[in-house]
Amino acid sequence: MLLRIYRLLVVCLLSQVFAGAQANPHDVSSQATAIPTQIPGQDAILMGTDWYPEQWPESRWEKDLALMEAANIKVVRIAEFAWSKMEPSEGHYDFDWLDRAISLAAKHHIVSVVGTPTATPPAWLTQKYPDVLRVEENGRRVTHGNRAHGSVTSPRYRVFCRQIAEKMAVRFGHNPNVVGWQIDNEYGYALMSYDDASKRLFQEWLKAKYKTLDNLNTQWTTAYWSETYDNWSEIPIPIGGHNPGLRLDWKRFVTFEWTAYQQNQIDVIRQHSELRQFITGNFMGFFDGFDHYVITKPLTFASWDDYVGSGHVDPDRNGLTHDLTRGFKRENFWVMETQPGAVNWHSLNNFLNRGEARAMAWQAIAHGADDVNYWQWRSALNGQEQYHGTLLGPDGMPVPFYDEVNQTAHEFGKVQNAFKGTTVVSQVALLYSYDSHWAIQFQKHTELYDDVKILESYYGNLRRLSQSVDVVSAYAPLSDYKLVVAPSLNVIPEDLAKHLLEYVRHGGHLVLGPRSGMKDQFNSLLRQRQPGFLVDALGGRVEQYYALEKDKDYPLSGQWGDGKASVWGEQLKSLAPDTEVLLKYGKSNGWLDDQPAVITHTYGKGRITYIGAVLDDKLMAAAAQWMVQQSGVTPVFGPVPEGVEVSRRTGDGHDVFVVINFAQEARTVSLPRTMKLLLAGTEAQTVDLPQYGVEILEDAR
Repeated sequence: MLLRIYRLLVVCLLSQVFAGAQANPHDVSSQATAIPTQIPGQDAILMGTDWYPEQWPESRWEKDLALMEAANIKVVRIAEFAWSKMEPSEGHYDFDWLDRAISLAAKHHIVSVVGTPTATPPAWLTQKYPDVLRVEENGRRVTHGNRAHGSVTSPRYRVFCRQIAEKMAVRFGHNPNVVGWQIDNEYGYALMSYDDASKRLFQEWLKAKYKTLDNLNTQWTTAYWSETYDNWSEIPIPIGGHNPGLRLDWKRFVTFEWTAYQQNQIDVIRQHSELRQFITGNFMGFFDGFDHYVITKPLTFASWDDYVGSGHVDPDRNGLTHDLTRGFKRENFWVMETQPGAVNWHSLNNFLNRGEARAMAWQAIAHGADDVNYWQWRSALNGQEQYHGTLLGPDGMPVPFYDEVNQTAHEFGKVQNAFKGTTVVSQVALLYSYDSHWAIQFQKHTELYDDVKILESYYGNLRRLSQSVDVVSAYAPLSDYKLVVAPSLNVIPEDLAKHLLEYVRHGGHLVLGPRSGMKDQFNSLLRQRQPGFLVDALGGRVEQYYALEKDKDYPLSGQWGDGKASVWGEQLKSLAPDTEVLLKYGKSNGWLDDQPAVITHTYGKGRITYIGAVLDDKLMAAAAQWMVQQSGVTPVFGPVPEGVEVSRRTGDGHDVFVVINFAQEARTVSLPRTMKLLLAGTEAQTVDLPQYGVEILEDAR
């Protein structure tokens, strides 16, 4: 019965998905009015921590909260792992302890974000109903004792998740000290259940999408290798190598199921809570298990968990991930967890340098975060994360790292008025597509091709010049950007091509990178050469692509200077007399010798440029310089020394700048005019920053 009811829900949801969004499943232009991310009556930028009162005697809570208040911590995330405490046996609930914890936090001027505990189902549930447990790819059902062991496709598990979320919402949905909700924890930590129920749901999802097997077989080209399906029940869950169309649709199905799993809880929370309470989920950066543009759409705002792991912060990679998260919904975000010095799950769990975490926290704010939370408050006495960094040790006393959090949180409080109502506004956008990422990952053609690293190489160079970059869906509105760059946009169906051409026609500059426009929405090769539907506007095409050998030279030269290609090279051809060749290959494999590697062409009021190779650092820097000059992009602040990152947040005609020194040595930054140094409490035309130094700037006028 449960499965039949669930199937009806799936069919209903699918009819909504494919009715209005068939042509453009990633449309994010028609969103409801966003609830402000700042908490009314609280600071515009907040420091928080993740607190687990259920692990400690209630007599200890007051001391914990007093230490938080002393450190200017304003937010606790609470309860996301406490299912067995809130529902100790089936149908018997105890929220009194949580109510007392939230009230006591409020006494210390700390608001609570309540997490639904569905990443950690209790033992009574998994033992009584083993069908709620995931089945792994090897066919084995997971056992109790870890986390994320529930199956998101289990109808029974969905019922229990909905029940606990509803009970929590009834109890806390009108609590004035609860400001928001986090659904589950780190979605996709263990992605899907590989059981017969999931397979049947996948088959029904495909049937709702394709309507007929003839259509599916045509779009997937199943005549290849005799893959033709005669019955929906024959279609498998793809494990390992498989038909590219099947694999891409499986990823979309996973996205659909996680979105439905999330919505199952959102519905009951919204039914019983005030609209002032936000709903978010804590995501994991470039985790690629599902399409984040789809799954974040019903959330108030996105959040992510910022961990370096081993080594030290890479400001380009960390900034890129902040901007990716901000781009999911194109609005401010939260960092729901961040590294408190060290983690426990890497091969080498070194501690961040003194001052490094402070610089990370300010970088998050600079890139559009309104809150930074540290995971976790105090070392758990047992469990799988005993060695993880904390603010308090197992003895309940502050560890040295507490002082750095204390300093940073008080700095947040000192300057928070400057950040009220502000967000990040950019002239440059990078396009990131999960369909394209998956399509490349399925068939990399060379193990060296890493589309995220290539994205990072474009990002680092463009951000140093423009000092602000958005990372958004390929389907996002583009008209406000002077420059749009798509480093690896492999999947460009006709509707997306029209969207991009509309941007160029009205004066935008679109830059495409290698492997662009090879595939359609079914992960099939387009009948046109690359970049597919954009060939005519580009005035050129890709004649052939080559995976480049590691031990050979592939020289490049032209307007951007001399350098080398690596990993991937495409032989381009001009098709219009006014198509301009910017770089050519030198002598290499014979096929590429003296052939175009980069071409550009005007179209309408704008321009399309195609970069057909992975460029070395020198050429990538020159390419970025050419792009911003050609597009009229200007820096938001002015020149800064190497290793210094400057960012702007703006709103209501007011600008605030965050300047951070990530270099190994001290730096002196010349300011474009006399400015207020909000942390130093002075006015100046220069600022001296030690390593990891930070200053917040406003115009003096």
